[in-house]
Amino acid sequence: MGAPRRNRKKYEKPKDIWNLQRINSDNSLKDEFGLKNMKELWKVQSEISNLRANIRTLLSGVYTNPIVEQNIINRLVKYGISSESPTLDSLLDLKENAILERRLQSVVFRHGLAKTMKQARQLITHGFIAINGKRVNRPGMLVTKEDEPGIGYYKPIKIEFNKPEHAEEPAASDSTASASAEAAPEPATEAAVAQEAQSS
Repeated sequence: MGAPRRNRKKYEKPKDIWNLQRINSDNSLKDEFGLKNMKELWKVQSEISNLRANIRTLLSGVYTNPIVEQNIINRLVKYGISSESPTLDSLLDLKENAILERRLQSVVFRHGLAKTMKQARQLITHGFIAINGKRVNRPGMLVTKEDEPGIGYYKPIKIEFNKPEHAEEPAASDSTASASAEAAPEPATEAAVAQEAQSS
């Protein structure tokens, strides 16, 4: 029997852990994409940090390997994180949103299968979402461009979406309008008012 596998952390905490500006920025991303906790965001940030480090090494010329460079580009294009023909210089500008948008939770919400990001997460964890007919229950799974069209419901579910508030009410019919016009009293003329005052 071999040595037990040692689980390693897949993320690193920010160095400026008490920076208020960074905290507010991370909280806004956490709320926008419906993340469970900061660990999910830190995983994405660590992945981007490692990616930038590898790209800088390739650009510096200290270590050049066309195969490694092409593998990096192919992976980002495969998951729709980058455009079809990116350059290493352009990949240095990647933000957290580029990866967060490709998570299954975000794709389910963008495709209109859920009303909110949090509901999308709930549908995935409860087994209501499938990719090409195969059930998936990992909200943080990255979706490839090839699998994206195959996302749908795994089992029947009815979700009522809110109706638009600006829906116009049906216009009144001509008969109703004419009836209301006939019922309205005619305005009194000045001569009739004066005659009535003299008689009294």
